Amino acid sequence: MIRRLLYAIPTLLGISVIVFFLTRLSPGDPIRIYTFGSQTITEDDIRQLRAFYGLDQPLPVQYVTWLLGVVRGDFGMSLQYHQPALGLLLDRLPATLQLASAALILQILIGVPLGVYAALRRGSWVDNAIRVFGVAGHAVPTFWLGLLAIIFFAVTLRVLPSQGLLTVGKDQSDIVDRLRHLILPAFVLALAAIANYSRYLRTETLDVIAQDFIRTAHAKGLRNRTVVYTHALRNALIPVVTALGGLLAVLVSGSLIIEQVFTWPGAGQFTYAAARAKDYPVIMAGVMLASTLLVISYLIRDVLYAVVDPRIKAR
Repeated sequence: MIRRLLYAIPTLLGISVIVFFLTRLSPGDPIRIYTFGSQTITEDDIRQLRAFYGLDQPLPVQYVTWLLGVVRGDFGMSLQYHQPALGLLLDRLPATLQLASAALILQILIGVPLGVYAALRRGSWVDNAIRVFGVAGHAVPTFWLGLLAIIFFAVTLRVLPSQGLLTVGKDQSDIVDRLRHLILPAFVLALAAIANYSRYLRTETLDVIAQDFIRTAHAKGLRNRTVVYTHALRNALIPVVTALGGLLAVLVSGSLIIEQVFTWPGAGQFTYAAARAKDYPVIMAGVMLASTLLVISYLIRDVLYAVVDPRIKAR
């Protein structure tokens, strides 16, 4: 684990270099964007603002200054909000992690059983229905599905809210209201992965149950449930663990679309708004935060390998 974390350092440095220079070299001046239309701002004021934020320095100097600040835990001040960029993102990160965690739980609790059940009922109408769902769920765009969910459940049936984290005026500790707001975005975000997991598990389960050790387990007189869930499922889960690599970062970054559709006040939506406004410190903080989550998710995957299959040794 320590070795994997050390390998992540040059990866994160490379990502920071690419994103830093791409954001700085893209067209547009953030200072002029924020001062556009003001009658009292002079060219001298613009130069002073650029000097205050360090934007008048050569790009390599700007990067080294930013990197030294990151080592101290300082990602810079937001050009738009005049507050620490990392603090602004961390304030919104719990909402994104709440949405991503709920989607992850739904993916595993629904996708894995569907795949196993389809394999055990191979060739039946249930198997065919799950396979069709797997293809359709992967193909349907999340934003379109989100809009349909809002129209049907929020507008037509009026059984679930369509936006936000909490109803205006409700107490922050109202768990029921929070769950009602979470249901639609979490299901929409999880749908594609549920479809993928059902396909993965069906294929892998069919491959495992055809192997000799499964026939031996049946020959020993073990109950079918024991054979399936103790012997077959554990071996079939190994490729699924591979698919989990990077899933945390994918969920956090992928939730951007869902956050936009459902007006969810998360870090993804905030970073997207910062990119449109060329708020460099917030963009860098958002990208590095997502990259760190990617590294963590790969580390979790490696640990899960050993849990699922003790034969796998760390290399």
